[in-house]
Amino acid sequence: MSAELLDRALVEEAAKKSGLLWVRSDGGRDHALWHAWVGDAVVVVGDGGEQPLGGLAEGVNAVVTLRSKDKWGRLVAFRAAVELLTPFTAPWQAAVDELKTKRLNSLDHEGVTDRWAAESRVLRLVPQGLSVENPDAMPDSDHAAVPVPTAATTREPVPEGLPRLLLRRKKKR
Repeated sequence: MSAELLDRALVEEAAKKSGLLWVRSDGGRDHALWHAWVGDAVVVVGDGGEQPLGGLAEGVNAVVTLRSKDKWGRLVAFRAAVELLTPFTAPWQAAVDELKTKRLNSLDHEGVTDRWAAESRVLRLVPQGLSVENPDAMPDSDHAAVPVPTAATTREPVPEGLPRLLLRRKKKR
């Protein structure tokens, strides 16, 4: 078997088994997305009340990273061409049919097709060439990213009376 066929088989198998992938569009940040494998490409749905797709758009080049199902570590990464699927065409319908089975906790399972057609984008991420990372060629870097700047905080001063409330013992009668 050729290296290209083995590489394509690894990408397909990893995409079919993992429910989560990371996508980085040209110069952007990695975004975790749930997805499905349809035909020869990964499909994702987003925006309009679904997962945010970040900078993904038709014609943009992206790098898709898939994890190992059993170890959850990075398994393979490949370059992908992004295609926007037109609602109610045959490729769009095939993608939506598969994505509906992967969509967890949908409030309107019966109406999700119409909602995705009206409000969301369904994108197809088609692998291009050999993978850029695979078990035989992993980078030395840890892929750590600086957290996104935000005004949100989780640390506030402890209210003055809280320690007494937490440490208060029941009085004996």
